[in-house]
Amino acid sequence: MALFGYPDELILDTFRLVLGFSILSIASYTDIKMRRAPNVLWITMGLAGLIILALQYWIDGLREWTYLLFIPIFMVLIYLLFYVGLIFGGADAKALMALSILAPFWPSLIKPLPSFSMMPFPWVIFTNSIILFLLIPPAFFIYNAVKGEIELPYALLGYRMEIEKAKEKFVWPLEKFDGNRRRLVIMPKEFDATEQLNELEKRGLKKVWVTPKIPFMIPLLIGFVISFFYGDILFAIINFIGSVA
Repeated sequence: MALFGYPDELILDTFRLVLGFSILSIASYTDIKMRRAPNVLWITMGLAGLIILALQYWIDGLREWTYLLFIPIFMVLIYLLFYVGLIFGGADAKALMALSILAPFWPSLIKPLPSFSMMPFPWVIFTNSIILFLLIPPAFFIYNAVKGEIELPYALLGYRMEIEKAKEKFVWPLEKFDGNRRRLVIMPKEFDATEQLNELEKRGLKKVWVTPKIPFMIPLLIGFVISFFYGDILFAIINFIGSVA
């Protein structure tokens, strides 16, 4: 069956791409500005996903219905990762859960995709986003190297900033003092860094190493788009390593 003269799968996958891109773009914007993403975005995404699934079933059935079994499995996995702290934000977890409903199947916009794997598509979106997120430390290192400020491991995790300016930004210090001993702080227990910055200022410091509270929504948005047009980055990396080994 065809919609508007085009294959039904192509039209429905285009809806999924446009909806996912639009909602994740809004979430990225609010995350950058306020470090928050409204719950209504994920409710909208999940409901839209259910409507598209119902439409797909009505038009042509669900020929790959077994992928739907992964939706509850993926949601439980994401919840567990959030519970143990491997996924930092509640909005990130909700976004991934909603995406599993919106895009449970491999898309048909490009056939064949440059990198197709047997992994469920929501998992591919997640792993692609993680890989993009892992590119941030080398980017920090290059940025600090250009500025001539290389102090490991700080240069891989952030950059130096004046304390007064840091108080106005979405950053937290990478350093604190235990007595007279300076130590690295990677995962602060509290995201409000004002007290810690004030303490560092009392020590006579003017500039400190900080790390920005980088919204995961941004790599999630990019990973979502890459998944639709390229496929599984991790699978491509594994294949490349296997080919040269």
